[in-house]
Amino acid sequence: MAHETILVIDDEPAIVQVIADRLTSEGYQVRTAGSGETALAAASDESRPPDLLILDLMLPDMDGLDLLRSLRQAGSNVPVIVLTARDDDVDVIVGLELGADDDVIKPFNPRELAARIRAVLRRRAETLALAARLATLEEQEPHTPAANVPTEGLYFDLPARRAWFAGQLLDLRLREYDLLHFLAQHQGQVISRATLLQRVWGCDEFIDDRTVDVHIHHLREKLAEIDPCADLIQTERGIGYRLVE
Repeated sequence: MAHETILVIDDEPAIVQVIADRLTSEGYQVRTAGSGETALAAASDESRPPDLLILDLMLPDMDGLDLLRSLRQAGSNVPVIVLTARDDDVDVIVGLELGADDDVIKPFNPRELAARIRAVLRRRAETLALAARLATLEEQEPHTPAANVPTEGLYFDLPARRAWFAGQLLDLRLREYDLLHFLAQHQGQVISRATLLQRVWGCDEFIDDRTVDVHIHHLREKLAEIDPCADLIQTERGIGYRLVE
């Protein structure tokens, strides 16, 4: 049975009640906030920090994207699922680029929302567990592979789950590393978004193509920081992506 605390940020009482009823029935602790100001205070409460936020983008006193930006700029890494009635991919993509972990468009199925929450929390737990393992390994045996890293192309340190490009360490999140490594394993092949979702993210039926696109965007940005002329990840319109070197 779940025991995490979910903070639901929405100013529509009917929506909040539907979400709260579903999550409570699954064992989550539910707290609510009807405004951006209240939400910021609740999310920053170190005595009772939430484990995940459900964030409506249309709040009465603050744009939800501004709230998300404020949280990330303050250093908060709490998982966030954005909730929006706006049928606009731009809002969703901006939310993901600001650090949201997933998105749900209103009207939504409460069962789908609960499934997305489970998926986000599971990925979060995987990330924290990996970070803890790597920290322990680093203490036991400091990892210093820099002398062996080639100054051209991509280099992967599989045990440490780290990657270098042109001799420089890439600052990758868990799924970014997995995505880049999978593309590198299939260098030159066009990999569909559906295949990437299945092989990199698993079989979460509610994760969609936008998640892949945003992660590809972040990877390209990080590669370009090292080499602005790099064009390692190419798009095949309507199909997916391929990595070339």
